[in-house]
Amino acid sequence: METDNVRPRCYGPWMTRIVPYTGGEKESLHASLDRHRDVILWKLDGLDDEALRRPMTPSGTNLLAMVKHLATVEYGWFCTTFGRETEPFWFDAYTEDMTVEPHESTADIVEFYGRARAAADQAIDEIHLDGLGTSWNGITVSMRWVLIHMIEETARHAGHMDIVRELIDGATGDHLRA
Repeated sequence: METDNVRPRCYGPWMTRIVPYTGGEKESLHASLDRHRDVILWKLDGLDDEALRRPMTPSGTNLLAMVKHLATVEYGWFCTTFGRETEPFWFDAYTEDMTVEPHESTADIVEFYGRARAAADQAIDEIHLDGLGTSWNGITVSMRWVLIHMIEETARHAGHMDIVRELIDGATGDHLRA
């Protein structure tokens, strides 16, 4: 029987996070979000700047722009929704979060995502699951709802990134395989 402290055989040392098998609700939701966040960053691993920016769909989807978008929505849902401060954006969050300009470096976008995750993690730690906030469209939402929504949002874009990465170099999956 598996416990929270034992990694099952289907995971290897390359899988950094697992959702606890008997964890509490908040801990489990947060761990699930972190797993998908880690996939987002893993999808960038080993690619040069040109590949990260290469549009791979007719709409122009590229790996680095999806990271920028996810940083923006992490700040929006976890911070702005609950009346917490965010850093000032150097772009219009409603029209430019899915584009990467030539002056925006890969390091800058990845660091932006890291700061957004840290701010979101602080909000998750400090706000109860039943804590309420007001979303960008005026709807009252709970921290529980936001966590579920961001798991969905991050997993959805991780899937997009999986396809884009496969088109670039054939790499697939949600973690490094043995």
